[in-house]
Amino acid sequence: MPPVSVQLPPAPPLPLEVPPVDVDLVSSVKSLVARLADEVQAKYGFCMVNMEEDFKQAFSYSNTSFLSECNAQTEGQMSTMLCEKAEIEIYVNSLGKSRSTRISRNCNQSSWALGCQPGWACQRLGADSTENVVPSRAEKCRPCCAGFFCPRGLTCMIPCPLGAYCPLATLNETTGLCDPYSYQITPGLNHRCGTADSWADVITTNDVFCPPGHHCPTTTEKLNCTEGHYCRKGSTDESKCVWKKTCKDNSTKEQTALFGGILIVILSVVLLLVYNCSDQFIRIRAKMLAKSRKKAAKIAQESATARERWKSAKELVRKHELEMSESFNTPEQFAASSDGVRYATKGNDKKSKNRKKLSNARTERFRRAYSQIDKERALQPDNDQLTLYGVVSLAAENRQRRPMFEVVFKGLTLSIGKKKLLQCVTGKLSPGRVTAIMGPSGAGKTTFLNAVLGKTTGYRKDGLVLINGKSGSMQSYKKIIGFVPQDDIVHGNLTVEENLWFSACCRSSKHMSKSDKIVVLERVIGSLGLQEIRNSLVGTVEKRGISGGQRKRVNVGIEMVMEPSLLILDEPTTGLDSASSQQLLRALRHEALQGVNVCAVIHQPSYTLFNMFDDFVLLARGGLIAYHGPISKVETYFSGLGIKVPERENPPDYYIDILEGITKTKMRGQATPKHLPLLWMLHNGYEVPEDMKKDLEDINAVHELYTVGSISREQSFAEQSESTDSVGQNVRQSDNLLGRQTPGVLAQYKYYLGR
Repeated sequence: MPPVSVQLPPAPPLPLEVPPVDVDLVSSVKSLVARLADEVQAKYGFCMVNMEEDFKQAFSYSNTSFLSECNAQTEGQMSTMLCEKAEIEIYVNSLGKSRSTRISRNCNQSSWALGCQPGWACQRLGADSTENVVPSRAEKCRPCCAGFFCPRGLTCMIPCPLGAYCPLATLNETTGLCDPYSYQITPGLNHRCGTADSWADVITTNDVFCPPGHHCPTTTEKLNCTEGHYCRKGSTDESKCVWKKTCKDNSTKEQTALFGGILIVILSVVLLLVYNCSDQFIRIRAKMLAKSRKKAAKIAQESATARERWKSAKELVRKHELEMSESFNTPEQFAASSDGVRYATKGNDKKSKNRKKLSNARTERFRRAYSQIDKERALQPDNDQLTLYGVVSLAAENRQRRPMFEVVFKGLTLSIGKKKLLQCVTGKLSPGRVTAIMGPSGAGKTTFLNAVLGKTTGYRKDGLVLINGKSGSMQSYKKIIGFVPQDDIVHGNLTVEENLWFSACCRSSKHMSKSDKIVVLERVIGSLGLQEIRNSLVGTVEKRGISGGQRKRVNVGIEMVMEPSLLILDEPTTGLDSASSQQLLRALRHEALQGVNVCAVIHQPSYTLFNMFDDFVLLARGGLIAYHGPISKVETYFSGLGIKVPERENPPDYYIDILEGITKTKMRGQATPKHLPLLWMLHNGYEVPEDMKKDLEDINAVHELYTVGSISREQSFAEQSESTDSVGQNVRQSDNLLGRQTPGVLAQYKYYLGR
């Protein structure tokens, strides 16, 4: 049997052996990079944050095989083809300029070596080199090695940084350009395309950087970006996508359109849920709050009842009609005892259950609030019988007194151009008193409030406004000043309680606890009579809500919950019926009990409402004061001038009709209603303005009127000396007007987000 011959497949070619990297080559490249960094730092260091770190990352080669390959191709002469210091300086100086400006010893009008072409380099002649002189390079020229770039006109090589892709270019027969660098070479037999000819920023040297959709681990290797990854321009590694399916092969960026669609769907679902379930959520929340309030009110009622029974039992002991154990020292001990009173015996089990229920923080806060309010009501006497001294004393005894805020204005004049809106207004707004400002339309009532508050932008202001006897800007005290404008400032899509709570959170002291804020909130709701509508939406034009009078009271409550020291109200009773107006005035008087300075502009108050004020400011046309003093003295003052209020006439309306000339009356001497501001100045000894002195000749018995005014002032001074000294002492002690710190921006943002 003949032998069978087996033909073996040819052996694969052995890979070319790359000689190991010479340490001297690496050292030469590092020296070149250091010189390049120094030159770039000297010229462009102002626009780079950390030049050293940037160059360290750009030229930290993990694979230096391209150096060995280049050294093998140049027959061991690679180091003689690297650029020297003088050549690097020429290259850096040419950045941002035309490439034709690179003129060196080897490339000029008289000498143009073969290596002057872009992408080519030549060896240095001679073994020694001088740093400050361009070495001679005219022989042994060849294309630049892969991984290097050879600038046009320099005949030397510079290594490409990481993130660049610098392979040998190929000639495009159609265009005659060297792809991918797009430069043209001189036609000739010995000319071939080299590598890159420049490296600078990504805009001007776009073709040098690793293209998008690929990553270049080295400057001579380009790999496709795999699925599930994306590669931007100049990438040295792949970036992993969050979702693998959003990145296909050669992806340049992660496709976020799918994420955007998912986000839109989620937001749409959330908005639909909010739109359809918000009313139900608000209703459930309101029921929970109402349940907590009822529970707390019941506990507070039981405590108050136990306190009253304890007092009654104590009185019986004093009358020797009942023997009482000496251990009952407090109402709580008496209410909890099983052998004291029949109420305590029956309620013992209920008390233990209630104590367990107090674990609910919300119920506990409401219980404290109602207990505090019940104590205040028990200690509160008849407000109408209190003097100013009693007001200050009561405010100091019941709870923490607010800082006193006294406003004194002297010769206050406000004008725009030649027209005077206010003229020589002198007086004061005292803490613990409720002041009514009245006058005919156009008399400057709102202007007077703005002048007192310092809102005088665009006007010329003369005179002084003193705060507790010191001059200063009202804007510095805005954290303790409340201002209720004529227009509504409530949020229509919130309930009454939510509007008040939001104002209390944003404008109260940041050191005030939540329990104290609830006490203030419940006190304001109770004093303004808003219990029945506390959970009702305020309403908007499109959505029905509470009535106009109730909205006005909510406006006032928004300022009351921040516990101001000065409360200014512009027509708070407009649109309210008589009962609502009186309830509002009672709430303002309750604020005055705490030492608050209350001032309100009023239109056509009833006689009962008028007498609920403490002081009265009557303004005449032109911004002049016709009267400024206590309500109890106004009829006496005008009677002294011959103006007596007829029966069944409302005094303020009658005085305004006289100022307007609607009602005719005969005054003492030859004075007329237009002289009332002048008579008030003479009555108080104020300086008469120059433009009003001519009216003095028309008035008879001026000296007699002034004498009458002096007598009445002496009498009133004797009556008010005690209260004035008390208030003055408390005003002097109020040095912490600027001490209130409201919540910061982040805290207020949290409240806005919650709203």
